[in-house]
Amino acid sequence: METKYEVIMGHIKLEIREGRLRPGGKLPSIREMSQQFDCNKATVIHAYDALEKEHLVFSKPKSGYYLVENKYMPAQDMKNNPVIDFTPAVPDIEALPYIDFQHCLNQAIALYKDSLFIYAEPQGLPQLRKALEKHLQNLQIFTKSQDIFITSGSQQALFILAAMPFPNGKNNILVEQPTFSEMLKSLQLLNVNAVGIRRSVDGLDFAELERIFRGGSIKFFYTIPRFQNPTGYSYSNEQKKRILALAKKYDVYIVEDDYLAELETDSKADPIYSYDASSRVVYVKSYSKTLLPGLRVGSVVLPRLLQQVFLEHKKSCDLSTAVLSQGALEIYLKSGMYEAHSKRIKAFYQDRMAALKEASPLLTERGVTCRVPAGGFFALFELPEPLKTEALVRSLERRQVFVADAQRMYLAGFRQDNAFRLSICRTGREKIEKGIGIIADELDQLARSWRNNRLTGVPGTYLSSGVRLPL
Repeated sequence: METKYEVIMGHIKLEIREGRLRPGGKLPSIREMSQQFDCNKATVIHAYDALEKEHLVFSKPKSGYYLVENKYMPAQDMKNNPVIDFTPAVPDIEALPYIDFQHCLNQAIALYKDSLFIYAEPQGLPQLRKALEKHLQNLQIFTKSQDIFITSGSQQALFILAAMPFPNGKNNILVEQPTFSEMLKSLQLLNVNAVGIRRSVDGLDFAELERIFRGGSIKFFYTIPRFQNPTGYSYSNEQKKRILALAKKYDVYIVEDDYLAELETDSKADPIYSYDASSRVVYVKSYSKTLLPGLRVGSVVLPRLLQQVFLEHKKSCDLSTAVLSQGALEIYLKSGMYEAHSKRIKAFYQDRMAALKEASPLLTERGVTCRVPAGGFFALFELPEPLKTEALVRSLERRQVFVADAQRMYLAGFRQDNAFRLSICRTGREKIEKGIGIIADELDQLARSWRNNRLTGVPGTYLSSGVRLPL
């Protein structure tokens, strides 16, 4: 028998299939749904959050839930879909290796049929860990299979690391600002005290970093060194070495989230882990962004002092990661398919990022600050005062262009940039160019509104809070 929240999820999916909910459209409010299905609001929130995890909807603070895209739409309709969506953080359907991976799944079923219905080793299949040991060498990660732990996606690894005690006996976690919103959500749910440090295109303020490391009781520093989400920024090798040196000096661990290592455009760029001689870097790797989001397999390379407590926490979460997913990934790695696939998607996303870079002068001419990287998925765009990101996001929605307000990527109370994030994950060249043109047009309209209201004295919601207009 279906639970009430599953019934609500099924209802929303049916509405999508039958076209009553269109891409970009707003879902019924939580109050409406609770009345329609005679349930409490928490049940509706549970259903909507589950749909968000399936990347069917996205939430906007103080606004509601919106449909991201119609996953049940025929391919031709998807191509002709007028929606331009710069919000997804998942791979493009065109870049997913369905046929190759289906072959690996079939092989895994035959190879691991005796293991599919029993618990696997909590640390992960030995065969997969051995394959990863070899694969990680291509990313300048030289480790042994016994130091590699398989998790149900990198998000599980981050959650466990945030929850577990570390040998330094410290409790606070330092995070870049802005940063990956799901990490912030994990810290909030765990009631872990998080400290923020601003990350700019130039990197970190190292004097500030040292001050925090010295007196902040920092358990670990969570960092995304390359193609950071949401900024797209990458550290130089020298900056990585400086971070590591300070971490060693003040007994701080580093959790390095290298989710897009395969998309690196600089052949000389190395992970922080490659410089670590003091066993204080935890290297976390995801396969959701470069392979298949639904695979739910991640890996983490752990210093020996952390391994036993991590394993105990892992066993309390799920006992073991899905054997079929692990087996299929092992075969995909050993066959050489993953390496070939990585080369294809690197070129695929580089072309899109190049298109974004080519189009971005339309925004910089209007006072927008941005630094579009050569690779990765994301770029951050900061609006000039007195324009307001929230107003731009709303105006773009009316024209079926969706961008991510960076507000949810900051710690509560940390000074936020007036910025939005663009993702090229599921937006091709043509839509990138068209979308940037629409954003530029909306900026012009907001600027005109500001000038008109400045003359008439009528307040406008496009103004940033607290801004005083010049006379």
